[in-house]
Amino acid sequence: MANDSGASHLAADDVSVVEALRRGDEGAFAQLVAHNRAGLSRIARRYISNRAVADEVVQDTWLGVIRGIRAFEGRSSLKTWIFRILINHAKTRAARERRTVPFARFDAEADVLEAAVVPDRFRSEDDPTRPPRDLGTSPERWLLVREAREQLQNAIEALPENQRRVLVLRDVEGCSTEEVCHTLRIRETNVRVLLHRARAKVRTALEPI
Repeated sequence: MANDSGASHLAADDVSVVEALRRGDEGAFAQLVAHNRAGLSRIARRYISNRAVADEVVQDTWLGVIRGIRAFEGRSSLKTWIFRILINHAKTRAARERRTVPFARFDAEADVLEAAVVPDRFRSEDDPTRPPRDLGTSPERWLLVREAREQLQNAIEALPENQRRVLVLRDVEGCSTEEVCHTLRIRETNVRVLLHRARAKVRTALEPI
């Protein structure tokens, strides 16, 4: 299980959830599972290509949460702690299944050497790939949105492993930079460099030819 070392990062909401879980509150646990199910599945699939195996890793993660909640000291956010449990399980299972490459080494110095397009902002309000606010009922508009999302997903999947994991945590799951650092156990500088490269490559892939 991940070691949530460092100063306390528990927010008030986390405290109430942890206390409820320690009381055996099934409703609180079910709500936590529902809130994080999709995110955990997405992260698991970054390590394991087989969906059924990835789902098993998610289930193992929740067992780890139940078993470890009383020992959880709140030295990271609850979300970060759960993600760390997931990643530990996923990496172990991936090695056993031999279906994914080993976790790529994060190396900011090497990554800086790559050419990059400097984006003003990832998926800004005027980004043509962002789904329109009012989709309406036009089948043509829905088709365009679906194609844009598929194009975005393909661009993310084409990223190097280390860049993809940082981008998914930061921009898809909405984790803070600090949470990404704790979850992947890398320095803030590395996170920012990898995220910048990932965003630049995605934006370039989405630009019209």
